Amino acid sequence: MRVLALIHHDASGPGLFPEVVTEAGHDLEFWTPSQEPLPRPIGEYDAVMAFGGGMQADQDDEHPWLRDALHALRECLDARIPTLGVCLGGQMLARAAGAQVRQAARAEWGWAPLELTDDGMRDPLFEGKPRTFEVYQWHSYEFGLPPEAVLLARSEVSLQCFRLGDCAWGLQWHPEVTGPTILFWAREHRVGTDGVPVSIDMPELEAAVARRIAETNEDGRELCARFLRAAEARS
Repeated sequence: MRVLALIHHDASGPGLFPEVVTEAGHDLEFWTPSQEPLPRPIGEYDAVMAFGGGMQADQDDEHPWLRDALHALRECLDARIPTLGVCLGGQMLARAAGAQVRQAARAEWGWAPLELTDDGMRDPLFEGKPRTFEVYQWHSYEFGLPPEAVLLARSEVSLQCFRLGDCAWGLQWHPEVTGPTILFWAREHRVGTDGVPVSIDMPELEAAVARRIAETNEDGRELCARFLRAAEARS
């Protein structure tokens, strides 16, 4: 398959997902809409993965290129191209499908539990997983549930995952994240919902990363592989 990685922000790239894509034998291309045009028509891709970013999904006026990303994701939905949206990418996918994006009641930072719905327990991305498990969060915005979407997971704060049809998923957490990226975000990008930098105990975070990142990455690789298998089934 030919897979596209949509990169919204240099500080929030595809993480460990590219190695999963290449290990599965697929071709991967990258697109950063703030810097370059789309490499080829969106219809020539067999799957699309849209990643996070420091901007918010409704900041078109400040970041006009977000409209290009939004248009591409709408094309993916119209053409039923298998699509996975992560954090900002999930919010953009929700927006492309007609949902609202907004500031969350509170920011979610660090590892936190989410709970799968009954539909989530049966979904190809999560089948066989426990109903409740922990994921790495780094967001202050949230998405609403798009019309006709199926809710797959939620946390105490916000919706965490939805599916549109049988081939598009929006996630709020970061399954792709690596240990160095977690520490970089904590040093350089820790802004809360009120615009005030959140307080982070860096030694404590470094210890948590050393203790937990292997399991987080294993779960992330599994999720990416499941998405690719779902895309392979369609192509």
